[in-house]
Amino acid sequence: MPIALPQAQVLPTADAATYAEWFACLAEPVRVRLLHAVSTSPRGITVGALTEILGTSQSTTSHHVRKLADVGFVRLEKVGTATVVTVNEACCTGLPHAADAVMGMLGPRPCCPDDVPDDITVRALEPGDWTAVRRIYGDGIATGIATFETAVPARKALDAKWLPGHRWVAELDGQVVGWAAASPASDRDCYSGVAETSVYITEAHRGRGVGKALLRKQVMAADDAGLWTLQTSIFTDNRASLALHHSAGYRTIGVRERIAQRDDTWHDTVFLERRSPVN
Repeated sequence: MPIALPQAQVLPTADAATYAEWFACLAEPVRVRLLHAVSTSPRGITVGALTEILGTSQSTTSHHVRKLADVGFVRLEKVGTATVVTVNEACCTGLPHAADAVMGMLGPRPCCPDDVPDDITVRALEPGDWTAVRRIYGDGIATGIATFETAVPARKALDAKWLPGHRWVAELDGQVVGWAAASPASDRDCYSGVAETSVYITEAHRGRGVGKALLRKQVMAADDAGLWTLQTSIFTDNRASLALHHSAGYRTIGVRERIAQRDDTWHDTVFLERRSPVN
């Protein structure tokens, strides 16, 4: 029986031509360095100053500046005898958008994991689950790549932080083996539909689909409740968690460099968000 493959998306020809022109322009390392120098000079920078920064000749710098101007990355203005180069602010969003479009990041994303094991039950957290929840939290802390916390928060602190109706536990053979929860991202009314999410699995049951089951329940319940954006931050080393969240429709927004320390070591985190397809 032939295998049914998903239908590929097709990038519009005009967009592809535009993006190809942009990427071709940046295929020269000197231009990449030049664009970076201009982008980090809010008030503009002269061609002469760029020549000194790049260590190139005046004619070489002028040539590359003109190439960047031709595709719209920079703007040129004559001030006396000098040419001042400023960044075209539109390219600061247009170029990342082009990369996302080409890599398929802007196409339809999955609602949630669909290959959830049948033997895992996800239900609302009950008062009797707190001991297991805090123990599993401790398992996550022990990995060193799940949280910046170094001690398990008190039940009272978690209970005050987590949104009612968005606290879930996963059971396998009658045992709580994981949990998921959502917290308000802000106390401002305009962000009332934005929540920060967490998912933790006990050490002995990782790789069993527990995370998929929890995340599926979490995102579907959030959609039903009118939460329009879910967000989370994940250590760059935690590739399993990154893959899990991508399977639930989260997209990578960016990397937050040296965002915080754990055990006197700075760590980067990947910031992800999921926009509800319902709201």
